[in-house]
Amino acid sequence: MTDSVLPAPPLRPQRVVYFGTPEAAVPPLEALLAAGIDVPLVISRGPRRRGRRAEPTPSPVAAAAAAAGIPVSTVIGDAVGVGADCGVVVAFGRIIPVEVLAVLPMINVHFSLLPRWRGAAPVERAVLAGDPKTGVCVMGLEPALDTGPVYGRAEVEIDPLESASELRARLVGIGSDLLVESLQQGLVAPRAQVGDVTYADKIERSDLELRWDLPAVDLHRRVRVGGAWTTVRGRLLKVHEASVDPAGDLAQGELAGTRVGCAAGSLVLAVVQPEGRARIAAPDWVNGARLDPSERLGA
Repeated sequence: MTDSVLPAPPLRPQRVVYFGTPEAAVPPLEALLAAGIDVPLVISRGPRRRGRRAEPTPSPVAAAAAAAGIPVSTVIGDAVGVGADCGVVVAFGRIIPVEVLAVLPMINVHFSLLPRWRGAAPVERAVLAGDPKTGVCVMGLEPALDTGPVYGRAEVEIDPLESASELRARLVGIGSDLLVESLQQGLVAPRAQVGDVTYADKIERSDLELRWDLPAVDLHRRVRVGGAWTTVRGRLLKVHEASVDPAGDLAQGELAGTRVGCAAGSLVLAVVQPEGRARIAAPDWVNGARLDPSERLGA
């Protein structure tokens, strides 16, 4: 089966199967329902435990669907048996088999300006790369990763101080509106993706390490993504909030008050979390840690 034989979505889909999993995929589902689009089935991942002893809980999308009285399945193939004319995919997290795409055309809401940042973590990668802008694309789904034609596109500037979660929330709102607008106005004149292709690989723990031999601006981006970390006396220290000071008078990893020396400038710690403890304001942590002036973070 090749891309060329896959059916195109109808001009104005009226009955769609919705594929989604995380909280970010809930507003687009709610926007479809509010616009009067018929959603006979939602497909999401199965229930998971949030803790060792907790009961399995449904995904945010599955919970939202159940609250709206929509049947939920974990089986992708179930999408072809409900009389839908299109599928809508938002942060689903699984590959749609070509055998299903050959029967049910689908569109995808992707949180980047394709072809930049195809893949799993487009919002985080845009922040880490220091991109000045990003956006949302409504695109046709193909077996290859995020290669389909674009039906709708919206650009936004990235605030250099906003976190990835704040940026994602903005993009979700814009993407929800763009999805409904695309369906109501018609999936016409699809445009091929143009530009340099980059891939948004899944964020790994190593991507978020605060390496003090890098400029403070780069490390601040890691903090903005969420999950940034360093070590103190061999123990983990998470950094949840920070800012950049252009002053570069400290050695790499040297702590002076709440400032940490970097290759260029300083990272000013605001909220941290020592290993095994709750979040704490950085000045309070500094006062309690009583580090020797010769000690270095990350050593």
